[in-house]
Amino acid sequence: MDTKGKLYLLPSPLGEEAVETIPPYVIGVLHSLSYLVAERAKTTRHFIKRTNPPKPIQEYIIHELNSRTTAQEMNAYIQPALNGESIGLLSEAGCPGVADPGAALVALAHSHGIEVVPLVGPSSILLALMAAGMDGQRFCFHGYLPAKAAEMGKDLKRLEQQSERENQTQIFIETPYRNRQVVDQALQVLLPETHFCIAADLTLPSQFIVSRKIKDFNLAHLPDLHKRPAIFLLYVKR
Repeated sequence: MDTKGKLYLLPSPLGEEAVETIPPYVIGVLHSLSYLVAERAKTTRHFIKRTNPPKPIQEYIIHELNSRTTAQEMNAYIQPALNGESIGLLSEAGCPGVADPGAALVALAHSHGIEVVPLVGPSSILLALMAAGMDGQRFCFHGYLPAKAAEMGKDLKRLEQQSERENQTQIFIETPYRNRQVVDQALQVLLPETHFCIAADLTLPSQFIVSRKIKDFNLAHLPDLHKRPAIFLLYVKR
């Protein structure tokens, strides 16, 4: 009987200064593999180098998986597992398959009967939810909001209404260079009693987390969030 390899879902650090947040057993699995699929090969090579790998970095075969990856390419990426070699899947930061294009490879592995093994590591979404003090029983992640200010404001109001209707914490992200725009829009359009959280640089020495009602925010007291990875949460408490 043919023996298939496994697909290991390997969390990566949320920043260069947070390699210590990756459990040793995850690093051990990473070191044992030869075939890797990553959102960005350069980031993955940099991460591997910081873990003191037992073999030259050139010996790792790393394929990139992003929004432009074709079905034919993904079929090629999964082939080693069909031949008995295990594969590792890594995101640009955090957990693969969560707000990450790697979910498509995970689905493909399942369709081929390849065992999928998720490993423990940092997730910015869950870390932010843990730290926000909002409803951790009912929550929804929305990804990115519209880029244009007016549309973003409308979407923030929609999330606020959904939070009140469903009694649910709403979570979303933004490209780091638009963080201030998100905060400005939130303070303009959300109701004074709505709870709002900013969680930036999670797990890094520069980590910043603030969670309070909109009416209690003071822009002058917020640090510069420009180009800092951030997660945003809002919640209307009944």
